[in-house]
Amino acid sequence: MGEFNYEKEYQNWKWNIPEQYNIGFDCVDKHTKTKKKNKIALYWENEKGESDKFTYNDMKNLTDKFGNALKNLGFKKGDRFLIRLPNLPEFHTSFLGGVKIGAIPIPSSVMFRAHEIEYRINDSGSKAIITTSKYVNAVNEIKDRCPSLKHIIIIDDAYDDQILYDDLMKEASRNLEIEPTKSEDMSFFCYTSGTTGNPKGVVHLHRWVLGNDPSVLLWQQAKDEDILAHTGDLNWIFPLGNGFLYPWRHGFSTFIYDGRFSPERWFELLEKYKITNLASVPTAYRMFLTVKNAMKKYNLLALRHCISAGEPLNPQVIKIWKKRFGLDIYDGIGMTEIMVYLSNYEGLKIKLGSCGKPQPGRVCSIVDHSGKELPKGEPGVLAVKDSDPGLFREYWNKPDKTKESFKKGWFLTGDVLYEDEDGHYWFSGRDDDLIMAAGYRISPFEVESAIISHPEVLECAVVASPDKMRGVIVKAFIILLDESKASDDLVKDIQEHTKMVAAPYKYPREVEFVEELPKTQSGKIKRKELRELEKERKLGGMK
Repeated sequence: MGEFNYEKEYQNWKWNIPEQYNIGFDCVDKHTKTKKKNKIALYWENEKGESDKFTYNDMKNLTDKFGNALKNLGFKKGDRFLIRLPNLPEFHTSFLGGVKIGAIPIPSSVMFRAHEIEYRINDSGSKAIITTSKYVNAVNEIKDRCPSLKHIIIIDDAYDDQILYDDLMKEASRNLEIEPTKSEDMSFFCYTSGTTGNPKGVVHLHRWVLGNDPSVLLWQQAKDEDILAHTGDLNWIFPLGNGFLYPWRHGFSTFIYDGRFSPERWFELLEKYKITNLASVPTAYRMFLTVKNAMKKYNLLALRHCISAGEPLNPQVIKIWKKRFGLDIYDGIGMTEIMVYLSNYEGLKIKLGSCGKPQPGRVCSIVDHSGKELPKGEPGVLAVKDSDPGLFREYWNKPDKTKESFKKGWFLTGDVLYEDEDGHYWFSGRDDDLIMAAGYRISPFEVESAIISHPEVLECAVVASPDKMRGVIVKAFIILLDESKASDDLVKDIQEHTKMVAAPYKYPREVEFVEELPKTQSGKIKRKELRELEKERKLGGMK
């Protein structure tokens, strides 16, 4: 690929979405008819150092067998099943084996508690769950309260009424007749937590993988000889897409790790597997930067391209990463309903702190809550054209919630941004995260970025905190690189530093040093939890 020309790519991009399309065939089977048949699709390693690798041919056989295994259990097109697995190759097998027969896999976190699993099984009407002996206890707790749940499939050791995955696979034929699905057919769904009410099942169609070609080809800049790795869990949509399905559609090689995130361990893996393209989240990049002399300790010469999403990446992290490793981190923004829609690209000037520009093929705008477009420079809700092939179709069984999200031909994301005169988009926060203090509308992300540029700060979250005099003040919860340095003097120093970096009215009037911040499974900070905590603490004494 020559020098990337954003304007040219954006103008020339054309979607080619066929009527008949199946994710399983496109991501695996078609490669077995080419010289990529024996190419490694997946490199895998776990915390114990055990490892394995699978060619596209291996994956065709395994996914065909799993598709037939589900058929042997009575599965038909449209039947749902939950995947409750850590980063194991069986995740790939069960997901693609399912979509090949038109069944609907629902990836879900191994961290979910029993009541969260119960809700997802009952809301989706899932017929089966695939998990491991380590994670099955929570399922056993609630299985009697889940009338649709007929089968519990266990990867390793099965007991009582559980079914052993290996037995299913042994009995299944490797000749699978793929369901002739359409690109507009439902393929899978993921649950997303809103700020209010129960999680919503975000229904994606088979076209979703095709609809994210710009993500892997232009944002991720993936090429045939690359090895792509994502540090996250496959049950979250960013790794599911950029760490698995999008690369496999193009016959690229991927790497996944089953274990807790450790920056040192990941540096070792990057070196060992000669990983070329890294996808991760801001928290992980900040943790990578805590490893002293990493550029001397590890040989990262193979690494050539880094992307980040999940939350906007602070400018300071991008600067330090570039200084240490000579590489830019290309930030993007997306959500479960539509994967990354704005991003920075190699060859497009990076404005530090900006989310970049709409990916080719994506039509975005800043609108008000009724869907009316706003002028450049004015903050509003980021919206994506409702005809986008990467966009979800609906919230499962929640027609009212679906209707609320679509206005005047746009899907309203709920993210507040503004567009500058050059067409770069800037993130302010989620609609409900913005802080109204002393007549100002303050973006928590801008304040967090200013605070994180202080040399003693590892991570922070900024929220509105009730105040008797002012109504609301800016409060920062801060994790220090060295917690023993916490002091009143450091609080003052961080406050003064923030006033220098950001507009003075944005500085945190209160600072609390903490050991950890509440986060979603995908690494996003739960500011709502901190806001509620502050209300509880303060409003009790202010009545």
